[in-house]
Amino acid sequence: MEKKVVLITGCSSGIGLSLAVRLASEPSKTFKVYATMRNLAKKERLLECVKDLHQGTLEILQMDVTDRQSIMQAKDMIVEKRVDILVCNAGVGLVGPLEVQHLDSMRHILEVNLLGTIQTIQAFLSEMKARRQGHILVTGSTGGLHGLPFNDMYCASKFAIEGACESLAVLLQHFNIHVSLIECGPVNTDFLVNLQKAELGDPSLQQVDTQTLSLYEKYLQHCSSVFQNAAQDTEDIVKVFLTAIQSSSPALRYFTGSVVPPLTDPKLTQPDGLQYIRAMSKIIFSSEEQ
Repeated sequence: MEKKVVLITGCSSGIGLSLAVRLASEPSKTFKVYATMRNLAKKERLLECVKDLHQGTLEILQMDVTDRQSIMQAKDMIVEKRVDILVCNAGVGLVGPLEVQHLDSMRHILEVNLLGTIQTIQAFLSEMKARRQGHILVTGSTGGLHGLPFNDMYCASKFAIEGACESLAVLLQHFNIHVSLIECGPVNTDFLVNLQKAELGDPSLQQVDTQTLSLYEKYLQHCSSVFQNAAQDTEDIVKVFLTAIQSSSPALRYFTGSVVPPLTDPKLTQPDGLQYIRAMSKIIFSSEEQ
């Protein structure tokens, strides 16, 4: 049986690495995985995880989603000259008061999370349309469904991806191409290690007012507690990806938690947003005035 060709971005660590390992190690050898990463110096971790379980099922390619030429070069390296399943997973975070964010940092997060995803899809879309089949999966985030304080640009990028994928899904159903967002909450990955974050005590925070700094400290404490008590392992996320990949009629959104994020409902039922703002503020800042 012909293998399904899968291309995954952001495979040097975290979700991308775990998904590449899982698919490439399938005993049935159902998948041929092209695992891509911006820096090939980081490929040893992936190779160590798959060991000798990937004979003929895994290739590692250099690909920078912010560089169209890099994307096209990776595409040219695909022996089968097609991609059946495209997983857009590469992403970065940016946390801190908006006043201290530099334009270059804000531009970078949009270039990776939004434009990087879109131009990766662009590179493979025409061929999928011509064959009238394909599945595009995007690593989403509850930060694309809920506005989170001190994550202004991250949420902006993820909200935008929600809109892009929703728009594509309406069109691409006519080409038998499915679009799926895997909506993740906190996950134990290197994402936090690589996160651009304004640390308390950073000189850049000296320009920020004391009330904002106090709220930022509460936010960081809240995040620490959430990741200690509620973060999922990458294997939990991979199971959801597999559910979507194996479905004969994939949904647009899959939630990695057991339920839809609880604050989704007030956003839909109370569209003026006031109930959501109060509820989110209470969750994160607790005793602060609502």
